[in-house]
Amino acid sequence: MRLNIWAFGFACAFVWGIGLFCLTWWIIAFEGATNEITFLGHLYRGYNISPAGSVIGLLWAFADGLIGGLVFAWLYNVLATRLPGARERERS
Repeated sequence: MRLNIWAFGFACAFVWGIGLFCLTWWIIAFEGATNEITFLGHLYRGYNISPAGSVIGLLWAFADGLIGGLVFAWLYNVLATRLPGARERERS
């Protein structure tokens, strides 16, 4: 079975982007906004635990999830066709 590369990439981007956005607002709700640089702030330039930082994180995470999903799906498709027995599974 082959994966649709673009569909998988956008699914990963959506999940990671919305997940980081919701996580940021969860932290804001219980801990309050802060301008301290977090671990993800070192990875995603401009991200911090704030309302503006949540939008910046959403954009970075969407791009990161899209690239990661595209690479994963492409690699899966390449390896799935080269493994022994892959052709027999495609015929059935």
